Amino acid sequence: MKKQPDLQRLANSIVAWFQANGRDYPWRQTRDPYEVLVAEIMLQQTQIATVLGRGYYTRWLEKFPDFISLAAANEDAVLKAWEGLGYYRRARNLQKLAQAIVTQHNGVMPADPAQVLALPGIGPYTAGAIASFAFGLHEPIVDGNVARVLARVFDDDTPVDSTAGIKRQWDIARKLVHGASDPRAFNSGLMELGQTVCKPGQPDCIACPIKASCQTKRAPELPVKKPARTLTEVDEHVFFHRTPEGILLEQEAGSRRTGMWKLPAVPNTLSESERGPILLKLRYGITRYRVTLWVHEPSRALVQNVTVQYFSAAEVAALAVAAPYRRALLMLECDVAAASPWSS
Repeated sequence: MKKQPDLQRLANSIVAWFQANGRDYPWRQTRDPYEVLVAEIMLQQTQIATVLGRGYYTRWLEKFPDFISLAAANEDAVLKAWEGLGYYRRARNLQKLAQAIVTQHNGVMPADPAQVLALPGIGPYTAGAIASFAFGLHEPIVDGNVARVLARVFDDDTPVDSTAGIKRQWDIARKLVHGASDPRAFNSGLMELGQTVCKPGQPDCIACPIKASCQTKRAPELPVKKPARTLTEVDEHVFFHRTPEGILLEQEAGSRRTGMWKLPAVPNTLSESERGPILLKLRYGITRYRVTLWVHEPSRALVQNVTVQYFSAAEVAALAVAAPYRRALLMLECDVAAASPWSS
C-alpha cells in the first residue's frame, strides 16, 4: 500500500508555492464578497483571458459596483453589459442573487457558508469561493483544475464526474484546506497549480511544488472521466429582412436567452422551398449542441406573418443580441457592431 501524504504539509506546500508564484488578478486584490462573486460567476464558463483581456470584469464593477446597484438595474442593461460573455442565464441569475441579498440581508453578503449556500443560484463551489476568498474561512472549492490535481496526487482513477468521484474530491479538498495556514492562498494555489503546472495533456511534473507528495506515475492518464456525451447536430433557420424602417428582429422566448434579440425564426412547418433563398450559413456551439444557423431571404408572406420589430443599425448595436446573430448581421455587412455597454 502506498504511503499517504501528510495532508497538512501538502496543503502548506501549495500555500508557499502560491505566495511566491501566484498570478496577480484583480479579484485576488479584493476581499469584497460582491467583487469575488462577480469574478466567480464570469469565470464559470468563460476563460480568464476573455474576462480580463476584454475588460469585462473591471467595467462591470464600474457599471454595477455593488449588490444594491445590480439589484435595481434594468434587465436589458444587465444583459447588454454581459454581451460577449455568453451563457446569459448567468447574468440573470447574478441579478436575482443580488436582489435576494438586498431583500434578505440588506445588501450585505452573509459570512456564514450555510446562509450563502441557501441563496438562489449558489452551489458548493461558489459558496466555498466566497467563504475562503472573501472571508478567509477554511472552506473547500473543487473545479476541474482542482479535481485533476487531486486525482493525480492521490492516484485516484474514480471518474471525477461520477457521484462517487465528486464526493471523494470534496472530502479530500475539505481535509486539505482545514490544514492550510492560509485557506485563501491554498484554494487559489490549488486551482493555479492545475492551470499552469498540472495541466491536462502535458503536466510539468519536474516543476511541480508537490511532486514529493504525488502518488501517481501515470499523470497524463488522470483524471478518469465518464464517456463524453456526443454533440447533437441542430439546424436553426432564421431570416434577414431590412427596409428603410430598419432591420427586423424578434425577442428570444427560450429560457436560455429570454429577453434578448435575434433574427426572426423561420417556422419549422415551412418546406425548404418556402423558407426562401439562403443568404449565408454559420456554425456555433452551445452546451451539447452544434448548431448550423441558416439565414434566409424571406418571402413577403413570411415577413407579414411574424411578430417582430424594426430597429436602425445604431439601435441594434445598443441592443442585447446573442453572438451568433450579431455575427450573422456583420457578415451581411450591417453596421451593428456592439456599442460599448459601459458608455452610459
